[in-house]
Amino acid sequence: MPTTEVNATTSLDVIDGLDMNIHTITQDALTPLYNSSYGGFFSHIVFGIPLAQLIAASVVFVLFLLFRKFFTLIVIATLQNLAKYTTNYYDDRVISALKAPTRFAFIVIGAHLFFLIIFKETEFIKNILSTLVVYDIFWAILAVTEALRGLAHTFAGRFSSDLSKEVGNFILTILKILISGVGLGAMLQVWGINVTALVASLGIGGLAFALAAKDAASNLFGSFSLLADKSIRIGEWIKVNGVEGTVEDIGMRTTKIRSFGKSLITVPNQIVANNPIENFSRRGVRRIKMRIGLTYGTSSTQMTNIVEEIKYMLHNHEGISQKETLLVNFESFGDSALNIFIYTFTATSNWAKYLNTREDVHLQIMKIVESNHSSFAFPSQSIYVESLPSSDS
Repeated sequence: MPTTEVNATTSLDVIDGLDMNIHTITQDALTPLYNSSYGGFFSHIVFGIPLAQLIAASVVFVLFLLFRKFFTLIVIATLQNLAKYTTNYYDDRVISALKAPTRFAFIVIGAHLFFLIIFKETEFIKNILSTLVVYDIFWAILAVTEALRGLAHTFAGRFSSDLSKEVGNFILTILKILISGVGLGAMLQVWGINVTALVASLGIGGLAFALAAKDAASNLFGSFSLLADKSIRIGEWIKVNGVEGTVEDIGMRTTKIRSFGKSLITVPNQIVANNPIENFSRRGVRRIKMRIGLTYGTSSTQMTNIVEEIKYMLHNHEGISQKETLLVNFESFGDSALNIFIYTFTATSNWAKYLNTREDVHLQIMKIVESNHSSFAFPSQSIYVESLPSSDS
């Protein structure tokens, strides 16, 4: 009994549907040209191709390049102008996202028709063009997905309003990985590669893969931990494992921190999750701690007045937090100064506002010292001479 072998690997062909019966159209269009008085010229062979077909193919390809430019300047621009009149800004983003993939599609179709007209579209070229079509389709899908990032944030906000941006970015990353995986599988299918068998064969090296992916898994679970604990958020100022800066992104594998020197530092999530995190953005206040030294010519009455006036000024300063510890005391007799200890907190953690408040406090202290006819001390030494040598010597 004869057996029939079934090939489980079926190639994916997406380009044949774009032929638009070009063979018949080309032959009908070029036959009068070959039969004309210039038939000998157009029948001349160039690179194994009749000159008439080569010219016709080039004209068609150039026409598609012109259609591409027309579509961009007219159709896309018109759609973008119409989208401005809508209240939803996502249509603007989707149209802009589809601009590049659509322009690329005209090039692929033009190249397909070029090879059809010259009758040189081999199986290899057909596979390349089909791969480019699949690539363009999934490029468009990924571009639209990125354009709808705000919807992912809104969706994530229903479950966790505090971490809507972080969770939304995480969901979007997973979705883009899945789309890219399906797209890669489709491109492999174009070349007749059995994707199912390929995925199944990965089980053979599963142990080696698991060992190699150990760190990747640790980073992935680290990202889950960061999102669940809500220990950091995008835009916060943190310090972890010696790295200090502003959180720009919390990905599936790494957390990106922008240092104050503007360099971008990428830290694996397992390091962030397994080390103490100092989150400066959540402290609400910032500390002012200083010691000022007055000259030893300052009297006790002047010292008492200066200390009390500084206390009064800080208690009534709008930039100073009245809920936190506030200390102003004559602390010690220094080597060159009478030291006053000042310990308080600003009502903001914003660095710029903190610096402005601290500057104003410094100026107010200077005025208080000056109004009490005292002055600030600086390191100095006094030399006492018991006797001077006589002039005779």
